[in-house]
Amino acid sequence: MRILITSAAAPLAQQLATALRPEHEIRLTERTFVPNLPNLAVSPLHHDLSTNLLVREIDALVHVAEPLPTDNEIEQIDYLTRCTYNLYLAAVAEGVKRVVFLSTLDLMTPYAEDYTVGERWRPLPTTATTVLTKHLGEFVSCEFAREHKLDVIVLRLGKVVHAETVANQPFDPLWVDERDVAQAVNRALTTDAKLLSTFHIQSASPNARFSIASAKNVLGYAPVYDFQN
Repeated sequence: MRILITSAAAPLAQQLATALRPEHEIRLTERTFVPNLPNLAVSPLHHDLSTNLLVREIDALVHVAEPLPTDNEIEQIDYLTRCTYNLYLAAVAEGVKRVVFLSTLDLMTPYAEDYTVGERWRPLPTTATTVLTKHLGEFVSCEFAREHKLDVIVLRLGKVVHAETVANQPFDPLWVDERDVAQAVNRALTTDAKLLSTFHIQSASPNARFSIASAKNVLGYAPVYDFQN
């Protein structure tokens, strides 16, 4: 598949590009130049022809949806709303079929820890910009799916880490290894799920905060890193 990955300045976007490249043709995009990245397309994601050209002949989008480190709060919100809308609108016009939107499990953490919180539960966003923007991005993504314009897979990620790097740290029930995230994204790109589906993605540890049963059953997600050894 020809995959466009957004937010190229974000480490997660670069990790996904490396992991997915053996199976897919990968292109990265960002709103500003990022050094040392091959096949980088710089696009401000305006409502114009340049955004259409960005997604032309692309099969699917992986919208990492991470603002630039230099973005202020208004710019972060703008990226997850107006820019995301422009990206999807261009994708529809150019015949892109699927979007994988990377959200956060922080939308669900306000629920009591002893609750079994599933994907159908209502998100409880806080006013923290990093959480609120993901909620707004989910909303934009879902509206395109509800209008039958795009198949959208929302992956709510736990705290993305590298298992070996956190080996000597106290266990965090939200941890998910970056390599398992790449596996989940790859599964989401090829799943038969249509229109709109949401999955929680984290480790398979018995002490993990949220269940990943739906991701296992529908996507075939099989996380390798449980942080227990």
